[in-house]
Amino acid sequence: MIPLKKHLAQYIETHRSEFINRWEKKVIIPDGEDSIEIIRGNGEKMVELLVHLLTFPQENIEESIKPFAKKVAEERLKVNINIGEFVYNVDIARSEIYKDLNKLTNDVTEIQEALDHFNLIFDRFLYYAVSHYTELKNSIIRQKEEYISTTHDDRLSLLGQMTSSFVHEFRNPLTSIHGFIQLLKAEHQNLPYLEIISGELDQLKFRITQFLMLSKKQIVDTEWANLSMNDLLDEVMSFLYPRIVEVNVRIEEDLQPGLHFSGYKEEIRQVFINIIFNAVEVLSDQHDDPVILLRAYEQNGSIVVSIKNNGPQIPLEHQATIFDPFFTTKKTGTGLGLYICKEIIEKHGGSLTCESAQDWTVFSISLPST
Repeated sequence: MIPLKKHLAQYIETHRSEFINRWEKKVIIPDGEDSIEIIRGNGEKMVELLVHLLTFPQENIEESIKPFAKKVAEERLKVNINIGEFVYNVDIARSEIYKDLNKLTNDVTEIQEALDHFNLIFDRFLYYAVSHYTELKNSIIRQKEEYISTTHDDRLSLLGQMTSSFVHEFRNPLTSIHGFIQLLKAEHQNLPYLEIISGELDQLKFRITQFLMLSKKQIVDTEWANLSMNDLLDEVMSFLYPRIVEVNVRIEEDLQPGLHFSGYKEEIRQVFINIIFNAVEVLSDQHDDPVILLRAYEQNGSIVVSIKNNGPQIPLEHQATIFDPFFTTKKTGTGLGLYICKEIIEKHGGSLTCESAQDWTVFSISLPST
């Protein structure tokens, strides 16, 4: 008696065209008529392999099925077929052959043995095809992510070059104006509005310095030095004092004495100005006791500065992106301030984080102490 597996192989070979035609009517063809020929060709190849492998020991299936499965996966990826549709089409082929299996014998044991061998061929084919398809798809996604990242970096680099050129041109006349303001102050001490003009110029210089820091990795007009954290914070609060008074923000300070760190003074100064100024602006619409709590202390070899305000909570969907370049919720914002701050702090070997809840928003800066 001919073994059922061999009998099945002969039956499939004899009825090959019938199986293919029945299967072809049920498969999903998402990408137009051009792919019908490819799918039919693969179906015929699968039947040919099936006939061949049904007479082979199970251990020989892998080396025959794997190359074909990979080839089919690459073709399906090329036409961007949905992998679920691909699995469905393969299982349709399996089902069509199942229908005729009972015609060959009534011996349940023999049928089960043939089914096990038959299913192994289809299962291994699907495993290798889907695995290879997924690997290729993931590779394409990684390449796209790398391209997007590179393009984004190129944009930032170009922006830095343009910004640096523009800001240097803008800074020269600003320096002259500032000098003449100082002369007017000396010669006409009672002349009104000079302090306001001078304050506005300082704010403009601050914004210009922000852009310069974006365009350069090295600090402008200063050197790496050993710095007092408390002295630096005092300078920052003095600089922001007019705006703090205007908004009527209450400042509470808890600064541990003797805190020192090394870095570029102007860069770190700009970080504190930016974050505290942002907090003041947020509190400008807060009518119920607006408060900024400023703490500085040493912890595990680092200086931690906590800037806490009782303004509105930062929405949860924004908390993960507030340090991204160009992200802003302000109508006139550039979306670069917090990004620059994080870049500066990390360049100094530290970290900058933000936590926001219903009652408080806290920016925490950590820097290596000296």
